[in-house]
Amino acid sequence: MAASVSASPDPALIALNRFGLGARPGDMDRIAGDARGYLKAELRQADIAMIEPDDQAGDDLPGSTTAIETSMAANFQRKLERDRQAATNAQSAGSAQPAMGQAQPGMANGQPGMANGQPGAAEAAMPNAQGNKPVPPVEARLFQAEAQARFDKALKVNAGFVERLVCFWSNHFCVSVAKDPLVRASAGAFEREAIRPFVLGRFSDMLQAVERHPAMLSYLDNRESVGPGSRAGKNRKRGLNENLAREILELHTLGVGSGYTQADVTSFARVLTGWTMAGREGRLGEPGSFVFNANAHEPGDAVLLGKTYPAGGMGQAEAALNDIARQPATAHHIATKLARHFIADDPPPAAVDRLAKVFARTDGDLRALAATLIDMPESWSAPLLKMRSPYDYVAAIMRAVGQGPKKDPRQPLGWLAALGEPLWQPPGPNGFADQTDAWASPEGMKIRLDIAWQAARQITDIGNPSEMLDALIGPSTSADTRRAIAQAESKQQGVALLMMAPEFQRR
Repeated sequence: MAASVSASPDPALIALNRFGLGARPGDMDRIAGDARGYLKAELRQADIAMIEPDDQAGDDLPGSTTAIETSMAANFQRKLERDRQAATNAQSAGSAQPAMGQAQPGMANGQPGMANGQPGAAEAAMPNAQGNKPVPPVEARLFQAEAQARFDKALKVNAGFVERLVCFWSNHFCVSVAKDPLVRASAGAFEREAIRPFVLGRFSDMLQAVERHPAMLSYLDNRESVGPGSRAGKNRKRGLNENLAREILELHTLGVGSGYTQADVTSFARVLTGWTMAGREGRLGEPGSFVFNANAHEPGDAVLLGKTYPAGGMGQAEAALNDIARQPATAHHIATKLARHFIADDPPPAAVDRLAKVFARTDGDLRALAATLIDMPESWSAPLLKMRSPYDYVAAIMRAVGQGPKKDPRQPLGWLAALGEPLWQPPGPNGFADQTDAWASPEGMKIRLDIAWQAARQITDIGNPSEMLDALIGPSTSADTRRAIAQAESKQQGVALLMMAPEFQRR
């Protein structure tokens, strides 16, 4: 649809699109002329970022330790089954071409039944006697339950500003479910445990929680990192892994070009040795939990970013992380990313500077940063030109027309995958792109149109699409958009055109 986005959008639309997850029916009226106050009310709401047991799917969600331990046990059983099947196949292959006079396949010592106590090839290939469909792996079931809880939360919140902050920080400190079964089982718990409790707290507290979480330690391979001079390093072939240290400095805190060196990366990696996760055997602690393995920690003092950190076990890395969180480069890096996410692809320098100063003055108070975003004139004067990310778009559709089948996240998960932003599966440690050109391709717009049609066809009771337009977009609707929807050939087409309108796509 060829239409321009209003240069002076309605403050209610800014609150719901730029800061939030899109309007639900009635939300525009509930703002009642106080868009800033509506957003700030979310910041004052206790535990607004948390997924509680009464959040529909929330009562089905285990903690990360339980999820990982469950995955470990399932993975062990899968290995036993693979080994058993391999032995069966090898035995069957060995008896497939018997010599003259030998027993035929499926016979042991000339007797029918099992060969060497193992099922024969024919028995191993038998279909499930009950005809049941294969049960999804436990990791897939955990992932879907976590996804459902996230979608439920997106539908429940008012504007969704804090939920957008959760998504921002979850992408900033990303892990990928494509890494291995353990991360797939625990990615949702990682967000609930290391992101949500701190999203309106201090950045340094979130940083500590993120970097010690088993999902992050697995994703960036710190579980395998061993100090060369440690007791384990002298006795084993495993060595230092720099992945976590590099990404903390480059992506999580200081940013590229901030002045740290390769020597700093190596030194920091040595400091982080010993931060690991207890294995299935439970020798170091409860399986799946964070533990500090002193035998793998590099002994001695460490120099990082020009400061010496005395030997001190786990406290050495904690002290380093706290100092890095308070570096001016970290304040500028975080401020730039927040301004890019909420204001414009090329954020106004004055907005970045103000956010960086608030970050430094408040010791990384993320609630203060969120309030500053609301108060900044740039947040309300910049036109709505940024393309909604796939998650923002899918959430906006769900809020506008309803989610569809309850307790089944497969459709929205499929939409996200088709749009190139599969949930908790970024292409790399730098997360998903946060600029318009990453999502505005012709192919991406075609997929959005397909999704809009699917969503429109699933509405059981469609009212007047033009009235729906007023409820979701309001006075910022362009004449072109209003005309196209009014002239739609059917109600379903009108709703689909609404969800493809620039005013719905942009934030």
